[in-house]
Amino acid sequence: MQPASGESEVKWFEDIGMGDVPEVGGKNASLGELTTSLRSAGVKVPDGFATTSGAYRKFLAANGLEAVIGHSISELRSGRMSLRETGHAIRDSMLAGEFPAGLIESIRQNYRRLGERAGQERLAVAVRSSATAEDLPDASFAGQQETFLNISGESALLDACRRCFASLFTDRAISYREIKGFGHLDVALSVGIQRMVRSDVGASGVMFSIDPESGFPHSVVISAAWGLGETVVQGTINPDQYQVFKPLLENPALLPVIERSVGSKERKMIYRLGGTVSTRMVETTDKERRATVLPDHDIIQLARWAVFVENHYGRPMDMEWAKDGVTGELFMVQARPETVQAQKSGTLFRMYHLAQDGRLLASGAAVGNSIAVGPVCIIQDAKDIEAFVDGAILVTRMTDPDWVPVMKRAAGIVTDHGGPTSHAAIVSRELGVPAVVGTGDATDALAGREVVTLSCAEGEEGHVYDGMLDFDVEEVDTGSLAKTRTDIMVNIASPAAAFTWWRLPAAGVGLARMEFIINNLIRVHPMALIHPELVMDDAESAVIEQLTRDYTSPEEYFVSVLATGIAKIAAPFHPKPVVVRLSDFKSNEYGHLVGGSFFEHPEENPMLGFRGASRYYNKHYREAFALECRAVKRAREVIGFSNVIVMVPFCRTVDEADKVLKAMSENGLVRGEHGLRIYMMCEIPSNVVLAEQFARRFDGFSIGSNDLTQLVLGVDRDSEQLAGLFDERDGAVTTMISEVIGKAHAAGIRIGICGQGPSNHPDFAEFLVREGIDSISLNPDTFIRTVPLIAAAEKHLKRPDPV
Repeated sequence: MQPASGESEVKWFEDIGMGDVPEVGGKNASLGELTTSLRSAGVKVPDGFATTSGAYRKFLAANGLEAVIGHSISELRSGRMSLRETGHAIRDSMLAGEFPAGLIESIRQNYRRLGERAGQERLAVAVRSSATAEDLPDASFAGQQETFLNISGESALLDACRRCFASLFTDRAISYREIKGFGHLDVALSVGIQRMVRSDVGASGVMFSIDPESGFPHSVVISAAWGLGETVVQGTINPDQYQVFKPLLENPALLPVIERSVGSKERKMIYRLGGTVSTRMVETTDKERRATVLPDHDIIQLARWAVFVENHYGRPMDMEWAKDGVTGELFMVQARPETVQAQKSGTLFRMYHLAQDGRLLASGAAVGNSIAVGPVCIIQDAKDIEAFVDGAILVTRMTDPDWVPVMKRAAGIVTDHGGPTSHAAIVSRELGVPAVVGTGDATDALAGREVVTLSCAEGEEGHVYDGMLDFDVEEVDTGSLAKTRTDIMVNIASPAAAFTWWRLPAAGVGLARMEFIINNLIRVHPMALIHPELVMDDAESAVIEQLTRDYTSPEEYFVSVLATGIAKIAAPFHPKPVVVRLSDFKSNEYGHLVGGSFFEHPEENPMLGFRGASRYYNKHYREAFALECRAVKRAREVIGFSNVIVMVPFCRTVDEADKVLKAMSENGLVRGEHGLRIYMMCEIPSNVVLAEQFARRFDGFSIGSNDLTQLVLGVDRDSEQLAGLFDERDGAVTTMISEVIGKAHAAGIRIGICGQGPSNHPDFAEFLVREGIDSISLNPDTFIRTVPLIAAAEKHLKRPDPV
């Protein structure tokens, strides 16, 4: 369709595409591209049109604004005017300007036609700014200009268009162009006028087709909140976050959601009826705060759209979406290139490590993966940002786009509110400034502190510690690592940590510890979830109620959290094998979980007590083991990670192995069914002595060198007094290891090692290579330095190079 008039001044979305960026800017060109090219894929975009760069330049010329802009910028660069004074002077001049008559009529006629299409008079529209140099691959202008929502009527629309033009010269936009070297008169402003989606009674948010923190390219990250999307974009609330594994989306039988985090969502933005202000903020209800914003089918639909959009553009994308609360329809309302992780090397990265412990003051979502130290500078309001001291840690309630000029001068940023996909977080990443967002109380918790250490190097959660802590920085290039015959795998405990290490060229995960997920994410003894009535402590019962209240049952809480935790560990290494060890808590460790004291009995020697395989078929734990099996089955068959291998720990006898396999089968985990492989930890001397019999029952062995050393030498591995005797390189231990490697290979099954030994002792790693072990699983932070040693050992032994 052609516009009613003013063909060079207004274009409809269906008539534009990415080739029209010089005319309508990146944002509007992308909306046109989505409308014209992805409609057949089911991607819905609200109808609308855009004013062109020609319209903007006519507006400047009609009001003599080029001279005003040029003079003001000159005054800024000479130091005769401050940034605030410069922006104020230009914006005032633009807001006082008048539209040329032809442009007024063009906007009015096309607005009426948009209303006719929707069947509504005074149609409510979103009025969005789109700079013509916006969203280029080397720069993101996200949030630099203004958006006005719920605009109705021709007069209000024209006023919003004028304010969009003026927003090209907000303080943050001027500062950003100065940093990036864009000429201020070289950038024009297109205004997108788009039918409003009734997300005020629905939901909206932000979506990335790449993990914006780790750069992992195979996931979609979705942030969601109730109401209009500005709360998520501006970071004024803590939204829900969902993560989806892209490669499994092609199978409609799977549900590859690997994370569901419920944010606090304290407020939402809705329409205001009457008056000059079109939106307002209101408190959310307790039910809204507790509930997940999106059901699974919406999460999957959005993720599929993200893949369509990414494939169409041929690069990772940053998108905004909205859900109409009246019709239930989903819409894509923006798409632009992701400009931070997409430009980073897939093999080169820096690793930051804290070298000492400190007192934790605040925690929130980590933005970036680095560490910063500096004095605390708490600023409550944007009007006070001139008080900021360069190199300090900026602490504020939220870092909205107005703070960009000061954010680039900070060593680190800490906020009370905001999520990992908020605009503030996006800008922090682009500036390379680590941030901890959504702490809830940092402005109070850090008050009175002189110096703090901000760490984003410990996974998804960022921490702020009291004082100046030492840290190390290591730069590694995985692309330069030699290939090895031996499969080099990694040990992973935390689901969040798995995404940190996706760039390592590992052959998979040799050991994923289930008990880390139970201890840190679930926090409750599984038997206390099955029998909460037996927890005779009001405080602990309240914790269980709080953690499980939004699930259909306490048991479902356990299964859901454990299954998604396993899936998140498996995702970065898919389709390579990921060996998940079933729970191996000792009774004293289980006793520390919420409700654990009511189900665990004190033992004199927990290390040799009721642990590992002995629990799984025992009447005191078998109900809990059934939940573990359900979680593994869901991770493999529902979420879709069939690369998960299950491993049985501390299996003392062959008879016990049969009992465990029977219990697993009764709970849906049948060896060989759906490609399930079951390994056994080889960590007890009986495992070595009877290796031939164990090998007939399991698909592989993994040597647990810590327990094997302890039991062969009779040395308590936790004893400080006996630490000098604990050595996996002792001849008795290496003899046992050599024997079981030979027996495993004779039986035709794989054998690896997942203990600490190869990470700690290069000569031990060389011994394993000499014995022909199939895989060595290392701690991720030792991977880079140990692989060359293994490659050298293989070369020395003249083993054939890998194909």
